[in-house]
Amino acid sequence: MHDCYACDHTETYCSTLQRAATHCSTLQHTATHCSTLQHTALHCNTLQHTATHCNTLQNTVAYCSTLQHTAIHCSTLQYTAAYCNTLRHTAAHCNTLQNTATYCNTLQHIATHCNTLQHTATHCNTLQHIATHCSTLQHTAQHCSTL
Repeated sequence: MHDCYACDHTETYCSTLQRAATHCSTLQHTATHCSTLQHTALHCNTLQHTATHCNTLQNTVAYCSTLQHTAIHCSTLQYTAAYCNTLRHTAAHCNTLQNTATYCNTLQHIATHCNTLQHTATHCNTLQHIATHCSTLQHTAQHCSTL
């Protein structure tokens, strides 16, 4: 009996050790699985951080593109404004030239009229001189015929 008790005890101890070994193996498997999950979670966090950074960069690129478009539009508007100012200046200069041309035409008309008047006055003076000479001749002729 004594020997059987030791056998039973050994069997129970052996069975306990086997259960403990199985439990230990399960715990090791669980620990390995947990470590893998932690590694996966860390990798996932890194990917989320990278995705957030990428979105920020995409937004920055879109904003930069908008700023470039705005700068090009602004440059075009500045060029257009400068061209418009040049056209305004040219139009004002053209108006001045038109006014000057009109004034010049008026002066030419006055000068032509003045020349005509001078010619008429010269002709009139000549006629007056002739008339005076004629009157003198008539007077002389009358005086001669009285003699």
